[in-house]
Amino acid sequence: MPKVIIWETVAFIAIGVCLWAIFIATWAAPDWHDGELYVALPPAGSNDDIDFELELATLFAQRMHLKVQPVPMDSDHIAQALATHKVHLAAAGLRINSISSLHFTTSYHTLSEQVVCKDKTPTRLDDLANRSIEVLAESAQENALRTIAEHQPNLHWAVRHQLPVAGLLKEVAESKLDCTVANEEQIASARNFYPQLGDAFDLNTQSHLAWAFADNVDTALFDAANDFFAGIKNDGTLAVLIDRHYGHNERLEPVDAVTFVNKAQTVLPHFKQWFEEAATLTGIEWQLLAALAYQESHWEPLATSYTNVRGMMMLTEETADRMNIDDRLDAHASIIAGAKYLQLLKESLPGRIEDKERTWMALAAYNQGMGHLEDARVLAMKSSLNPDVWSDVRKVMPLLSRPAYFDQAKHGHARGGEAVVLVETVRLYYDMLNRLALEERSDSSSSNLGLKRPRPQIPSLR
Repeated sequence: MPKVIIWETVAFIAIGVCLWAIFIATWAAPDWHDGELYVALPPAGSNDDIDFELELATLFAQRMHLKVQPVPMDSDHIAQALATHKVHLAAAGLRINSISSLHFTTSYHTLSEQVVCKDKTPTRLDDLANRSIEVLAESAQENALRTIAEHQPNLHWAVRHQLPVAGLLKEVAESKLDCTVANEEQIASARNFYPQLGDAFDLNTQSHLAWAFADNVDTALFDAANDFFAGIKNDGTLAVLIDRHYGHNERLEPVDAVTFVNKAQTVLPHFKQWFEEAATLTGIEWQLLAALAYQESHWEPLATSYTNVRGMMMLTEETADRMNIDDRLDAHASIIAGAKYLQLLKESLPGRIEDKERTWMALAAYNQGMGHLEDARVLAMKSSLNPDVWSDVRKVMPLLSRPAYFDQAKHGHARGGEAVVLVETVRLYYDMLNRLALEERSDSSSSNLGLKRPRPQIPSLR
């Protein structure tokens, strides 16, 4: 190829790159009145936080008759993204009033910030001066440290970019990092994967989380967000969402967590394709079906209980007959039948119940039967609780083991507490499987790209 043509091609590509860079730099999100709401969310890898904030933002958008356009980003990019109108708001777990150039809504969640270290965690603030602490740049955790540093001038830390809090906790657990700071929910979730994490030391500073808006925010949108939070606090919706995403984090003992992670990596791959097949047939996520199977049998195809429920999904003879399977010890048949039965239970519940709530209640019915679940829902209603929300139903379901309650129930005695334990544990296994899959993809991508651990940076301002 002649050199002239080569240079013309290079010049053409360079011009294209420059034009694209200019477009990105000058692009702004459309006016939210046009029907789309661009929302900054926590960065990829922050599973629980992303899911919680996205559900909150989606609910807000629905009430505003808007469609959410999620934009995951690191905390240190949020202020500029808002100032340049790349997003309309940030729902990213920011500490209220942590960035002076932004407007914050009222707080919607309050969490304690804690420090955890690779060996013995300090028990006094003064001792932190001798430790190496790294936190996510411009996160709620860094802002908590800034507040403490006003009274502890010897406190120092380094900041990291493009690594979620979960990644920092992983490095502490693997002794690659001395100390980090995370909120109580993030640490509780991480312990399910890294039981070796030491005791956490409460920093006695709470993060009051809030949504952030640009300084020149449209007051109509800002006021609507504050009204939204006031409404979901008053009607109990916010409490339900918090419970849905964080209410099951502290259920496993360390030994149970280690066993689960090991089996997820060694046993589950042998059955994964059958769970995926069942997911295709029923529309229920394969991770949830696998989580249920682990809770029931620990992925043991020949499991049998003293009550003669058997197989991977621990089916009764009655359920097996209903699902038309002859051999409950056939792992493939058991998985398909169990998934179809769970879907049947979901479809038996009133259509007004939200899908996630229907899933948790269907799991309770999988364990104790639909009749006992209905008794619990009736009891919830009599107790002035919401029979369509699992967090309310689970409060009363254990009461069905007491004569004062089951004597009045249509279907009599039930081991309601057992159903609650099953549902909450399945929720946790489900979250852990999703997290493990995300970490596997992330590790694979980093390996393929030859990425190295970013060096921490010492912030210039305290």
